[in-house]
Amino acid sequence: QVQLLESGGGLVQAGGSLRLSCAPSGRTFGSKAMGWFRQAPGKERECVAVINWNGASTLYADSVKGRVTISRDNAKNTVYLQMNSLKPEDTAVYYCAARSKTSASRYDYDYDYWGQGTRVTVSS
Repeated sequence: QVQLLESGGGLVQAGGSLRLSCAPSGRTFGSKAMGWFRQAPGKERECVAVINWNGASTLYADSVKGRVTISRDNAKNTVYLQMNSLKPEDTAVYYCAARSKTSASRYDYDYDYWGQGTRVTVSS
């Protein structure tokens, strides 16, 4: 069974940084688009950033542009989300997702595999 394993969440003060990592177990995801989504309490899940299979194409939510960078290292079978200048409104559970296509999508229904999520809490 394919699993996506996220790590790197935690508690950070506003203005701080975190780097989330996502590594699939059981298979390689070098040919698949990947994405990071988040869900805050009482809110719907939203796209944070997505990346195509080779890293040449990325999309970001307007709310995180300029503060967040998604990247991937296919040799290490890992996707990263570098988050800087964190704000309290970034507090959420962050989910890694993989799509069975090479092109990225900002829509969660386009993704076939999901991790369990890692919690990010930004204190003011």
